[in-house]
Amino acid sequence: MKERFRVSLTRFELGLWLTSIAVCIGTAVIFRSTDWLSIIASLIGVTALIFVAKGHALGQILTIVFAVFYGVISCGFRYYGEAITYLGMTAPMALLALITWLRNPYKDSAEVTVRRLTARQWIVMLTLTALTTAAFYFILRAMGNAALAVSTLSITTSFLASYLTAMRSPYYALAYASNDLVLIVLWVIAAISDVSSVPMVACFTMFFLNDMYGFINWRRMEKRQRA
Repeated sequence: MKERFRVSLTRFELGLWLTSIAVCIGTAVIFRSTDWLSIIASLIGVTALIFVAKGHALGQILTIVFAVFYGVISCGFRYYGEAITYLGMTAPMALLALITWLRNPYKDSAEVTVRRLTARQWIVMLTLTALTTAAFYFILRAMGNAALAVSTLSITTSFLASYLTAMRSPYYALAYASNDLVLIVLWVIAAISDVSSVPMVACFTMFFLNDMYGFINWRRMEKRQRA
C-alpha cells in the first residue's frame, strides 16, 4: 500500500522542477512583482505538473489548489472565463481525476494505469467540447469578458485537457500544452497594460515545457505498461 503514495523524481524531473521554480521566482523579482497570490499560484502549478507528468495522484491534489488560486487571480483582471473555467470545471474535473487515478493504479504502484480511448469516446469528448465552447462564448460575451475570443479558446482547450486527464489519456498533456499557449497570449495582453502580469506569462511558459515533458513521459508509461 505504501508504494501507491511513494514519490520519486528522476534527475531530469528534479532539474525541470527546480528550473521552473527559479524562473517563476526570478521573473517576479526582476519585475518587482508584489502580487504574492500569483507567485504562490505559479509555484503550486509547476509543482503539480511535474507529478501529473509522472501519473501521480498528488499532482491532481495540487491542481485543485492551483485552480482555486488562479480563479481568484483571473477575477481581478476581468478574465471571468478563466475564473469560471478553473473554479467550475478544472477543479471539479481534477477531483474526478484524483478519484479515478486512485482507483486505477498500475500494479499497486504510485503510477496511474494509462488508458487508450475508443473512437466512440473521442466522438463523445469532441461533441461535449463543442457544446461547452458554444455555451460559454455567449455567457462570457454577456458578462463583458476581456479578450473574449482568446478566453473562449482557453475554455475549449481546458475542457479537452480536463476530460483527457480524467480519462487517463496521454493526450491530456497536448491539450494542456495548447491551453498554455492560449494563456501565454492572454497574459501578454494583460502585461501590456500591467507589468505585474509578466510573472504569469513566465508561469505558463514553464507550464508548457512541463506539459510537453508530461506527454513524452506518459507515452513511455503507456509503452512500458503494455509491454
